[in-house]
Amino acid sequence: MKRQALCRDCLSAIPDKNRCPKCGSPRVIAHGELFSLNIAHMDCDAFYASVEKRDNPELRDKPVIIGGGTRGVVSTACYIARIKGVHSAMPMFKALKICPEAVVVRPRMDAYVAASKEIRDMMDALTPIVEPLSLDEAFMDLSGTEHLHGEPPALSMARLIKRMETELQLSGSIGLSHNKFLAKLASDLDKPRGFSIIGVGETETLLAPLPIKKIWGVGKVTQSHLERDGIRTISDLRRYERKDLATRYGTLGDHLWHLCRGIDNRNVSQRAKVKSISKETTFNEDTASVDVLDGHLWRLSEQVSMRAKAKGQSGHVVTIKVKQSNFQSVTRRITLREPTQMAERIYKHARRMLDDVMPLGPFRLIGVGISNLDGEEFADQFNDLLEQDDKAHAAKERATDAIRKKFGNDAIVKGRSLR
Repeated sequence: MKRQALCRDCLSAIPDKNRCPKCGSPRVIAHGELFSLNIAHMDCDAFYASVEKRDNPELRDKPVIIGGGTRGVVSTACYIARIKGVHSAMPMFKALKICPEAVVVRPRMDAYVAASKEIRDMMDALTPIVEPLSLDEAFMDLSGTEHLHGEPPALSMARLIKRMETELQLSGSIGLSHNKFLAKLASDLDKPRGFSIIGVGETETLLAPLPIKKIWGVGKVTQSHLERDGIRTISDLRRYERKDLATRYGTLGDHLWHLCRGIDNRNVSQRAKVKSISKETTFNEDTASVDVLDGHLWRLSEQVSMRAKAKGQSGHVVTIKVKQSNFQSVTRRITLREPTQMAERIYKHARRMLDDVMPLGPFRLIGVGISNLDGEEFADQFNDLLEQDDKAHAAKERATDAIRKKFGNDAIVKGRSLR
């Protein structure tokens, strides 16, 4: 199949060359199915850190870590810090040990949500079928848009990234393929500022040597189970019959059988609704320390609260999740009379549930979330006389939010955040 090529800088369709003959750019994408694929995944590059660098040019050439205090954990890090070995969920003291020159910035969810909305508006202008996965990534189905825009989906995606960089000073990476799994896989092949393609004709060959962790849904625990059974690569998985995988791993086995062959029949759905807001962290070493767990619980409650406020959501159900040293997950949940988005209230209920599960420790992971979501207008009305203390705490938290919005997140820091 004859390869087609596109310059990602001047957006010209060009001959298959290493450099664009029109503008001289080396940022050329070439592929035999370049102009026929229509399922895309866009993933922003180090999104939170990139927003911070955009809003504060003094940070541009510095390693930036988004996270809490010295006793906290890394939420995300820019690529300069990642080169040093910093990664998400790393304890802050370890991150600063390997990258002492890093600038630590507390998360500003309102800024990230605002940037995400601007990017979403750009995607909506390309296709009505956009499925967000988080603030910084989304699927797009561009079937039929060539007639609407007079250009193939690949060019629309290159134009999207160019607009993001020019108008928002934010970058992203594109994966283009014939289904969601492969588009998401492709977007991670060449970050940052990448544009990767997985065509129909090369799907099985390209997948075969990849490690099983590249399969969507295979986390560290599943990976360890598979490797224990001698399955380390996607080609290893293909040796098993569909029935055998289903017998051995249940519904996950059927999922694995399809994806290891590049089969993913799910549609991109713009109707996908956020069902919960949660945050979790994994420890490098198991812990049964109440103080350590309590510190993480508060920081996670704050992060869930910030996301809920930024999204204009509140939750009727508060949940905590812990994972034991044997990888068994334990969850507890409580349903509130009125939905909440307040960090103090989320933490209060989560803390009681933590006391309930402490005898099951030590733990390797802890998480907090809210679900059964409702609009912000229904949040924390405190009609019950027994909840008047919560009402007072909520008023203080709203005042704290206003001060942080005006003077920065470090203007007020709770003592328990430093645990």
